[in-house]
Amino acid sequence: MGSSFAFPLSQDTRPARHCKTSFGARDFGGFQDCFFRDRPMDTARIAVVGAGVVGLSTAVCISKLVPQCSVTIISDKFTPDTTSDVAAGMLIPHTYPDTPIHTQKQWFRETFNHLFAIANSAEAGDAGVHLVSGWQIFQSTPTEELPFWADVVLGFRRMTEAELKKFPQYVFGQAFTTLKCECPAYLPWLEKRIKGSGGWMLTRRIDDLWELYPSFDIVVNCSGLGSRQLAGDAKIFPVRGQVLQVQAPWVEHFIRDGSGLTYIYPGTTHVTLGGTRQKGDWNLSPDAENSREILSRCCALEPSLHGACNIREKVGLRPYRPGVRLQTELLTQDGRRLPVVHHYGHGSGGISVHWGTALEAARLVSECVHALRTPIPKSKL
Repeated sequence: MGSSFAFPLSQDTRPARHCKTSFGARDFGGFQDCFFRDRPMDTARIAVVGAGVVGLSTAVCISKLVPQCSVTIISDKFTPDTTSDVAAGMLIPHTYPDTPIHTQKQWFRETFNHLFAIANSAEAGDAGVHLVSGWQIFQSTPTEELPFWADVVLGFRRMTEAELKKFPQYVFGQAFTTLKCECPAYLPWLEKRIKGSGGWMLTRRIDDLWELYPSFDIVVNCSGLGSRQLAGDAKIFPVRGQVLQVQAPWVEHFIRDGSGLTYIYPGTTHVTLGGTRQKGDWNLSPDAENSREILSRCCALEPSLHGACNIREKVGLRPYRPGVRLQTELLTQDGRRLPVVHHYGHGSGGISVHWGTALEAARLVSECVHALRTPIPKSKL
């Protein structure tokens, strides 16, 4: 998508709106008049549940790709309080066992191209997107020396023996340049584009997708771990991630252990040190022992980090699933019909593929809108 980052403001753009509500669980009626009074009668009313990087990027893609629609993002948490805000934001893909590799590569390529365009624009600083170079290192030679994404990142090559001398415990490594997408800047940047296109933000907890009927014609479920309840999906579970954010401005190259468990990711305001991968752990409180282990492992890779200061602890729960769920479901209840597009389950790889999967979700929404606008032929007598 050429110049996908440049979301133009239309001449009739309405002011940005971000509402908070404590209305009853099923009372959206009061909002209908406020939300939709200016819309043409054939406008499709679309609710996106979830305001992390997946929900916001999906809303932007819907606004760009689906004509004559209104988009409302509904979530109990917005930036800076989302799981995405904790993520380091490095574009290094994670493999989904239940998703074909060619699909994962397409998602990654579309995301990389989207963010690369931003990084090369005047928007880069505001969006928190920039290039970063570094090394991924292995204590034994991996069976797959050339990962599926090697030709998407920039300058991918095998590390030289001279480079590996920096890491005495490691025997193999890969050097490349990729992108870093810092969500504390990127999420507000996406919100600005949604509001600029006339979208709404509604701070509200949803316990049942039927709460959105009949105020909305189509629901897009980007609720991450919330899908255990909202979609009854037992396949999704938390993988707890704890990181440290430190001041170490002399660290300019990323370093990532091939296992993905230990990493050093320099950013614009701090260096992120990680991490943990604790399956089924719902604890959002920082653990002091985890922090000590993270710092020890990272200092072993980069001894200069012993001089890091202003250490902050952050915890997020990754919404892990064997494969991202990108699927349309038609909910029915007492003769009522509610089309739902599910878009969740990205685990620790969400930022690396978010734009690619958002484009696919928007295509599914477009199909739903087309179906809503297509008259059902009357049965012949």
